[in-house]
Amino acid sequence: MSVPDAVISQATSTTVDSPSGSQCPVRLDEQFFQDPYATYTALRDAGRIQRVSLPQGTHAWMVTHYADVRAALADGRLSNDVGAGHEAFERHRDPDKPPVRFDAALSSHMLNSDPPAHTRLRKLVTKAFTARGITHLRPRTAGIAAGLLDGLAERAAAGDGTVDLIADYAFPLPITVICELLGVPSADREAFRDWGSTILSASPPAVIAEARANMGKYMTSLVAAKRAEPGEDLMTSLIEAHEGGDRLNDRELVSMTFLLLLAGHETTVNLIASGMLALMQQPDQQAKLVADPGLMPGAIEEFLRFEGPVNVPTVRHTTAPIELAGMTIPAGDLVLAPLCAANRDPGKFPDPDRIDVTRDTSGHIAFGHGVHYCVGAPLARMEGEVALRALLARFPGVSLAVEPEELRWAHSSTIRGLEALPVRLG
Repeated sequence: MSVPDAVISQATSTTVDSPSGSQCPVRLDEQFFQDPYATYTALRDAGRIQRVSLPQGTHAWMVTHYADVRAALADGRLSNDVGAGHEAFERHRDPDKPPVRFDAALSSHMLNSDPPAHTRLRKLVTKAFTARGITHLRPRTAGIAAGLLDGLAERAAAGDGTVDLIADYAFPLPITVICELLGVPSADREAFRDWGSTILSASPPAVIAEARANMGKYMTSLVAAKRAEPGEDLMTSLIEAHEGGDRLNDRELVSMTFLLLLAGHETTVNLIASGMLALMQQPDQQAKLVADPGLMPGAIEEFLRFEGPVNVPTVRHTTAPIELAGMTIPAGDLVLAPLCAANRDPGKFPDPDRIDVTRDTSGHIAFGHGVHYCVGAPLARMEGEVALRALLARFPGVSLAVEPEELRWAHSSTIRGLEALPVRLG
């Protein structure tokens, strides 16, 4: 069933029924993973709000217009509390699909909470991720980038001239930075990458559950080790952090470390890789950045708008009837507000399917909006800027080594990221 045939006709009434069993939803499947924008265009053309089905079989309402996505992200009646939302998830899943399970050991973090709990948790970590707070990381990030670029040159010279820009550059740079920041041993980083990729994928529930269990055990032992032997790292700071006498408990420390490690590298990997892919597909824009590196900060914002690293953020549930996209959504329903759809809405950004490194990107929501705006945004921006500036300075003629249609995107509705990016360094 093609997306245009599957989309729901725009409702004309001001109230909608709960989606369970009412209409055939648009399935967010492999076709969606590889090109979500075709789906978003069809849904946007069909109306302001539609019913969709996630890979795990969960049914939800999805908005795709910029104004509606932004409104949904800012509405406090749309809850991120996964514990409180368990009943809604169960009520809105296909009966032939296994239940959605949430691992409390890894889920007690600020992304899965609402104020006032969210406010408390965010206060305890936010100071470390301000723009000023990450300034001291720039020289070290530049040093890591330089070493990785040396490795790229050696690998290309020893082989057929091609390298995987993700495996050899976009992944190791941010994972090294966040692991050094948190005090994670280098020997554990590859295992962490495998667990994280699985958790964020559309793999079978049992596979995801195993990865989460392994990640939980690892994080628990890491927190215990830092309690026993404090260091000069962020995890020690989190253990010692207090606000008015308040501290993170062990479960919160494990969950928060999990969130920071996962979000602290996955988003930047995708920013670097997707940004570079966009440039290689529009050589005139690459030439502009090579000629004027001072354009890079603005270009980073354009890459975030054009191909944001997070596609569909957390599924939220309504705690009360809400007005959204011209309708009243009942309490206890699930809502999706995709960031990538909003950032490609032509009503907000003209000619959205092309990059323009000089574009005014004011208002893009690649890092979310509202109380859950990404606390690590300054770190991701800095790493993306340092990584791409260094890459283009060293290899200004870097180009795609395969046809674009050969590239594969991650099997995930949450993360928008390439599996590999073969390039020639030029």
